[in-house]
Amino acid sequence: MYTSYDNTSLVKIVTLLKSHKSDYLSGQDLSDSLKMSRAAVWKHIKKLQSLGYKIDSRPKIGYKLIKTTHLLLPWEISDGLETKVFGKRIYYFHTIDSTQNFAIGLAPKKIENGTMVISEKQTHGRGRLDRKWVSPSGGIWLSLILHPEFDISMSTLFPLITSLALAIAIEQVLKIKPMLKWPNDVTVNAKKVAGILVDASVESGTIDYVVLGIGINFKINPLEIEKSIKHTTSYYGTTTLVKKNQNTSPIKLVQRFLFEFERLYQISLKKESKFLIQQWTRRSSTIGKSIIITLPNETLRGKALRVDEDGALVISNKGKIQRIIAGDVNTRN
Repeated sequence: MYTSYDNTSLVKIVTLLKSHKSDYLSGQDLSDSLKMSRAAVWKHIKKLQSLGYKIDSRPKIGYKLIKTTHLLLPWEISDGLETKVFGKRIYYFHTIDSTQNFAIGLAPKKIENGTMVISEKQTHGRGRLDRKWVSPSGGIWLSLILHPEFDISMSTLFPLITSLALAIAIEQVLKIKPMLKWPNDVTVNAKKVAGILVDASVESGTIDYVVLGIGINFKINPLEIEKSIKHTTSYYGTTTLVKKNQNTSPIKLVQRFLFEFERLYQISLKKESKFLIQQWTRRSSTIGKSIIITLPNETLRGKALRVDEDGALVISNKGKIQRIIAGDVNTRN
């Protein structure tokens, strides 16, 4: 595990190499600057190379950073991050059972407001309703801890705000225009590229904390996911944002998502949910469509009319208007 608040020798070496992009830094220079032996410098350079950094090493000349890593390392995400709170504390794992479970363990501590837990891979990823969330390498699997400043009636907005922020980030960074499927999916070409999970702790009618789980199929093989979930009732197709032969870093997408989410979250604190719903609706693949909604004890058919300011879906079902707080939605052919 690496964190954003560990000022390790690895981070110091990366910082020095980045600040001398066009030059070689000698082992002695690094040794003197970091007050460590040249053997220790060499050991750290090897570790950085194993983390995906391309570093040219020349005897009697030194080291030069040729290319940074695509791994979602805390110091890479922090470098250029424009948020005030979200993502300022980061816990990074190469592999974890579930970022959500780890984040829930941290969440009660007030210092962890805005903390992000992120992993390259999950072995027991979890989706809505405790469904399996397949999380291979190449995806972005993260959880974000919030200590909200509004009451529980606004909690149903979280999936919409999160998916909207992610859609905007994808538009800006990857120049792809995703659609939003109520309540919490981001899609491309009618196939899922991301989903949102919300876990909340509520005491005496107020929210103690919320943990948002965000799973993004950034650069994955869709078939690897399909073979595990294609027979489930909620499955409607999966795809990837970045193709195998594209050399695109996920770091800028994570940074932009955090920035956009913090911006939209601040808007929600000002009770301007109408604006947020308008922005979400512009990108919606649900509103105006004939849909089937699967609930725990029944299945409804109707037309999706709108989303209310608390995030509830309003449908017309046989002439009767109904509000749906949660459920699986599919478009009727």
